Amino acid sequence: MSKTPIRVGIIGVHPDKGWATIAHIPALAQLPEFRLTAISHNRPEVAKAAAEKYGVPHALGSADELIGHPEVDLVVISVKVTHHRELVEKAVAAGKAVFSEWPLGMNLADATAMRDLARDKGVATSIGLQTRAVPAFAYIKDLIAEGYLGEVLSATMVGSGITFGESMSETFAYTLDPSRGVGMQNVVFAHSIDGLTDMLASRFETVTGNLATRRKTTRIEETGEILPMTVPDQLVVSGTLENGTVVAAHFRGGLSRGTNFRIEINGTKGDLILTSPVGYVGIGGFTLMGATGEETLHELEIPARYGADRFSEGPSQSVATAYLRLAADIVDGTHTSPDFDDAVALHRLINAIETSGGKPRKL
Repeated sequence: MSKTPIRVGIIGVHPDKGWATIAHIPALAQLPEFRLTAISHNRPEVAKAAAEKYGVPHALGSADELIGHPEVDLVVISVKVTHHRELVEKAVAAGKAVFSEWPLGMNLADATAMRDLARDKGVATSIGLQTRAVPAFAYIKDLIAEGYLGEVLSATMVGSGITFGESMSETFAYTLDPSRGVGMQNVVFAHSIDGLTDMLASRFETVTGNLATRRKTTRIEETGEILPMTVPDQLVVSGTLENGTVVAAHFRGGLSRGTNFRIEINGTKGDLILTSPVGYVGIGGFTLMGATGEETLHELEIPARYGADRFSEGPSQSVATAYLRLAADIVDGTHTSPDFDDAVALHRLINAIETSGGKPRKL
């Protein structure tokens, strides 16, 4: 790998909040393969404050300035999905490599258009599906590949939406607009199912989806305002992967007093169970249990080499690993990090689930 750092510019950085602040910037700070050279915000004073706080050389008041900056090789798009297509198109036109947060687009058509444009221009792309790099997920993937379970028969996943429950922060009120494509099925479930299918090394061949809105309202925590629940707060998905594995998943809005996240994978020789006290796989806190052959189910320690030996625990850990894979892809021409092709495949799956109407859909 080249010793010259890849120069990064992040669109959408606030000094005190946001995913870029809690995940991207701490991740990049741990990686000599990258150098954060520029950040932007639509309020120049916010960009300046963030740049001063994190020691970034260039604070820019617009995305256009960042995309066109000569000291930016990789444009990271960390703003609401409603702005993704416009920004991706500008970055691609400028010939810059692009890392976009998930979801790539508000819908399948948006995502496909961005993928096709980047492909036509020969621009390197990456999508923020960092669940694949979560240490527990990466370790399970290797265990399965090494035959720990024998032939995988089935996988069951239960999760929580965190939002879309009795109440939500005002920050997430915009997710109640279904046209924006950021509902429970588009974000928390999508990250989780992508991580699961990556572990199982196979995509869905057929899928059935059932979506329902059981809570009729939700309360905004900061103001007490009651808003109608206009997106699904219940999602049940079942299907068969291309390798024959049967998958069932159920996500519920809000948080449960019981199980908030659980994956159970059953094989001919063993079983694996992954649990977390929170519903979003990017936050961590996992416990992995397993048994193979005649063993009794017991806790499995996740080897430090899957991230803990290099990266600080927390939301930035999997993002840092994802960036490390991306660096290898850009410099060495490998394909270890998910790109816009993977984003379109996931958008296609979510679209099939949303339009299934309880009937099997072939992917």
